[in-house]
Amino acid sequence: MRKIKVRLHPIVSNINMPTVLKTAILPGDSIESLFIVTQVGEIFYIRDGVIRTFLDIRPRIIKLGVSSGGYDERGLLGLAFHPEFYYNGLFYLHYSVAGTQGSGALPGAFESFKPNPCDPSTLNLRWINRETQYDHIDTVEEWILQPNDQAQKRRTLLNLRRPFLNHNGVNSLNFSPETGKLVLTTGDGGSGYDPFNLSQNDMEIAGKIIEIDVVKNTFIYNPPVVTRFDELPEPIQETLTVIAKGVRNIPGISFQRFYNYYIKYVGIVGQDLVESIFSFVHYKPIPVTQLVQTSLMNSEPDHEGFINFGWRGWEGAFPTSMIRGCSANSTLDEETIAYYNEAVQTSVRRLLPLTSYFHKDLRIDKFGGTALTGVQPYMGNGIPGLTGSVVFTDLARQGSHPLVRGVLAYTGLQTDCKLNDFSVIETDYDFGSGSAYYVSLGTNLGQTKLYLGAYGSMKVADFNQGTIFEIVP
Repeated sequence: MRKIKVRLHPIVSNINMPTVLKTAILPGDSIESLFIVTQVGEIFYIRDGVIRTFLDIRPRIIKLGVSSGGYDERGLLGLAFHPEFYYNGLFYLHYSVAGTQGSGALPGAFESFKPNPCDPSTLNLRWINRETQYDHIDTVEEWILQPNDQAQKRRTLLNLRRPFLNHNGVNSLNFSPETGKLVLTTGDGGSGYDPFNLSQNDMEIAGKIIEIDVVKNTFIYNPPVVTRFDELPEPIQETLTVIAKGVRNIPGISFQRFYNYYIKYVGIVGQDLVESIFSFVHYKPIPVTQLVQTSLMNSEPDHEGFINFGWRGWEGAFPTSMIRGCSANSTLDEETIAYYNEAVQTSVRRLLPLTSYFHKDLRIDKFGGTALTGVQPYMGNGIPGLTGSVVFTDLARQGSHPLVRGVLAYTGLQTDCKLNDFSVIETDYDFGSGSAYYVSLGTNLGQTKLYLGAYGSMKVADFNQGTIFEIVP
């Protein structure tokens, strides 16, 4: 793949950790504004080079970074504008709710769980006492921008109890241009290795991609707090379909128009080995009412055409493995398959990745990654050689310490969705002596512009260290 060079043009700096970057046309306006969502609960928009506050819900957000040394994966994680936003003012938020801090589903640090392939009890853990043993509650809400430009909450669509503080997804709300439905992308609930295998369990909300029909009014304005689909009232079940399962953690879903259909792109954050980008065109979502019905009858739903990313048995293209350094040779690792039987069970049902990149990669033109933070198609002509490609960001290049640098890369369009190579995009920006974690990637409505969010720390509690760039030729 050809080498591509770009410039990073700073748009705004000294903002908090950016989680979503996207554009919309405000009611009564004629041009797009760039919206910037911060993890702590602010939404700004930039129009004509001026930054303004759209909404500030910091008091509604759970206290971030307190229990984990400043690091956190909760907060304001999703913003989506209704396809008719210009006319109806409707938009949607996904965030972790203030005052819902729990003790967590397992004792110990949130990421400390590791399966032991020799101990079946670690392979078959159950999330018990869910009403008391959880980390926090996430909510998905519908809001409206009123004629006086004041935003107001209209109703709550979902209240979700989450077992751990991590893997809640990010850039987690997007509207499907195919179905007109709101798409919620949510991670497996957290810790490491998905201790309760929530991502493969059809009844669990965690680890799924879910479509919400916001046109259907359930007349339930404060839904119960749940973890499973069968705990939802029937009117809410009737608004939901499930597109996919087997998600570990996920920086959203994006849609690329190709002639008369859309290619869907999904990035899945890896465990120890590999980061993966998946693509698919055709899929057959399963209505939640059908999932619940088949569960009650102890039967299997029809999974034909249903997307399964393979986690937790598979990490991208590999059986999920645990890595230990070899005591006899420090340059080598020992890898043990964590869930062999699950890898076998899901081997033919899972979707293969479009492209993968690795945490350890010694090839000259590649890089060792840390965590996938954004995936966006680029349909513009401004950056030569990138048109029609899929651009992605990694949090931090392995070996870039003490001056941490994120990575910008791309892979080509593959309409047959077969495994594809990737290439690093070179940038010219001088971040000086500070760190630059690449934490978010966004685009405008026509996918002709790309925006990058960089942060000087991995800790959300280190405030005002963010810069938003436009990626330009």
